[in-house]
Amino acid sequence: MSKIVVNTPNGTIGRKVSEALLDAGATLTVLSRTADKVAPLAARGATVVEGSLDDAAALKAAFAGADSLLWITPPTIRPDFHAWAVDSAKQAAALAREAGIANVVVLSSVGAHTGPGTGPVGVLLAVEDAFRAAIPHVTVLRPGLFMENFFRDAGTLTQLGKIFSPIPADKKVPMVATDDIAAVATRALLDPRPGHAVLGVHGPEDLTYAEAAALLAEAWGRPVEYVQVRVEDARQGMIGAGFPAFAADLYAEMYQAFVDGRMDQAEPRTAETTTSTSLMSFFRRALVPALAGASA
Repeated sequence: MSKIVVNTPNGTIGRKVSEALLDAGATLTVLSRTADKVAPLAARGATVVEGSLDDAAALKAAFAGADSLLWITPPTIRPDFHAWAVDSAKQAAALAREAGIANVVVLSSVGAHTGPGTGPVGVLLAVEDAFRAAIPHVTVLRPGLFMENFFRDAGTLTQLGKIFSPIPADKKVPMVATDDIAAVATRALLDPRPGHAVLGVHGPEDLTYAEAAALLAEAWGRPVEYVQVRVEDARQGMIGAGFPAFAADLYAEMYQAFVDGRMDQAEPRTAETTTSTSLMSFFRRALVPALAGASA
C-alpha cells in the first residue's frame, strides 16, 4: 500500500479523505499546524507532521518516502492570497518532485479554467499548473458548488425563510456534496490515473437556486424564497458582517464571475463526473436538522 500525504486534514474534505484512506488501510501522513487537531487521525495510525503548508521543512518531512499527495488550497483569505496560494503550490510541487512523489490529486473548482478574475477560484489554475509542471501524474478535480454552502444561509432561512445571493435565479449550476468529492479524491489517490487529467465533480444534476429553494421548502416543510441581489449589495453585506474589505472584494469578484459566466464548468457532465448525493437528500439529512437546531 502506498504512502499518501494529505495537506489539509482539518478541512471538511481533507478530513473525510484522511478517514477514508485509513479505512482502506493506506499509510497516511497528515500535515497540521497543531497535532491536537488531528489527534483522532494519529490515534488511528496516521503520521502527523506539524507545520503549515507553506513551511518547506514541514513539507520535506511529510513528503519523505511518499508516493502520492492530496493538495487542497485552503480558503485562507488574506491580502496576499493569490501570491501566497500560488507560491505555496509551486514550492510544494518542487519539493514533491524532489521527494519522488509521482501522483498528485489537486482539488480545484469549476471556473478554474478562466484563471484570475474569479475571486478565490482565480488562484487555482496556477496551482494546477504548478503541479502539472513538476509531477508526471496529476489528477485535477473541479467540483461544482458545495451543497454545504447552504449552511451559510441558516440565519436568513430561520429568520426570513429566504436565501440571498448574486447568482442569477435562473442560472443552472452543478451542486455537489463534499462526501462525494472526498470519495472521488480518495479513489484517485488509491488508484492513480496515468498522466495529467482534469475531472469534473458535478453532483447528480445542475440546478438553479430557485429550484434549490423549492426543494428546501419541500424538505423543510416551510416556504423558502430565493432572492437575487446585486453583487455590490452582497459586498456591502459582507463588510457589514465584519469581513475585511479585501475579502469582500475577492468574493464579490467571484460572484460577478458567476453573473458573467466565467464560473461555468468547462468539463462536460458525463457518467464519470456525475455523483450520487442529491440536493434533496442532503437537505433532509444535513441542512434541515441544522436549521431545526438553529431555530430551537
